[in-house]
Amino acid sequence: MTTASGDQRGDRRTGPQGNRPADHHQDRRQDPHPPEPYDPAPYPREPYDPVPHSPEPYGPETGVDPLETVRAPADPACDVFLTGTVFLDIVFTGLDSAPVRGTESWARGMGSSPGGVANMATALARLGLRTSLAAAFGDDHYGEYCWDALAQGEGIDLALSRTVPGWHSPVTVSMAYEGERTMVSHGHEAPHPDGAAVLPPPARAAVASLAPGRTEEWVARAARSGTRIFADVGWDDTGRWDLAGLTDLEHCEAFLPNAAEAMRYTRTDCPRAAARALADKVRYAVVTLGAEGAYAVDGATGETAEVPAIRVEALDPTGAGDVFVAGFVTGTLADWPLADRLAFAGLTAALSVQEFGGSLSAPTWTEIAAWWQHVQLDDRQDPEALRARYAFLEALLPAPARPWPPRRAVPTIGFRSAVP
Repeated sequence: MTTASGDQRGDRRTGPQGNRPADHHQDRRQDPHPPEPYDPAPYPREPYDPVPHSPEPYGPETGVDPLETVRAPADPACDVFLTGTVFLDIVFTGLDSAPVRGTESWARGMGSSPGGVANMATALARLGLRTSLAAAFGDDHYGEYCWDALAQGEGIDLALSRTVPGWHSPVTVSMAYEGERTMVSHGHEAPHPDGAAVLPPPARAAVASLAPGRTEEWVARAARSGTRIFADVGWDDTGRWDLAGLTDLEHCEAFLPNAAEAMRYTRTDCPRAAARALADKVRYAVVTLGAEGAYAVDGATGETAEVPAIRVEALDPTGAGDVFVAGFVTGTLADWPLADRLAFAGLTAALSVQEFGGSLSAPTWTEIAAWWQHVQLDDRQDPEALRARYAFLEALLPAPARPWPPRRAVPTIGFRSAVP
């Protein structure tokens, strides 16, 4: 039994560099009405269908809308916008140790799924948020699979995405062992259409991945239009750790680094002190603490919150950071108390590490409900403490419709016939 929070950085592959696993997509060669060939124009092949077609009941199909009490007729159609690189992730789990040079290692488990920015998009969509993704997709079978898995399987709006003729999908192989993972990626940066720039749609929120010395014009544009910007950050390979180098931070409402990143950027030796220092820059400074949980500061009110990590059996920590951010975004947009947002983010991240990482591992409301029913009878936990901490979920959760632990889709890119 281990503890888990959002400290495993979900996906820091901002360019050709990515991660994650598992799939519920059937091979479209069995479709009696096969799709049209790729359109060479860099635009979607079909209109966005907001209803997910996956057999797994995600947010919309369970009737759970976490923003129901705050929605108004004049609100934008999009809840969260994000942009980035989509990878095809292949993840091996069940390795006893790291592969040894000159030998062959066999893994007990394997999964494949859209990765990279798709991890965050999937986590948001599965929590019932209307999610829009602007990304390039490869003009190959991997790209076709990723597009269909996200648009049809997850109900993600890809109207701002495009298929790039002649460009192959970036790929990451991730190996999980001893509570950690090692990744190998390959890919090339997608060519940009002439004169094209990311034009974010009207949205309640957007998620940005900050990098030292890099400014994304769309972030400032979205912030000026009233979109609330949530940001995470990757490891600074330059070693400078200069907070001033994160130029888009000035547009952000929330910043969610892990403890090591936060302390380096603030020149502090305590993650809680780092969060307080970051709260001078953003409204919400949230620092994940690994096995200790997470700590947050509201820079406007001075309120602080800290929640411990949940004890779970961890299979693969890949992508937990993405799920943590998605949970915090959901709670913030729903206007929950700060401690509830933090607790929910930690819960969703903890549930994600029990499955193959990345987009497959993001929990649904149905799975959260099954966990809630199960954990209150689990003598390995502290049921009274959990009931006190997560009682706010009672009004949201659907009736448990499946046993715990959940069984997810078969983790492969597609069978020739239906799998029972």
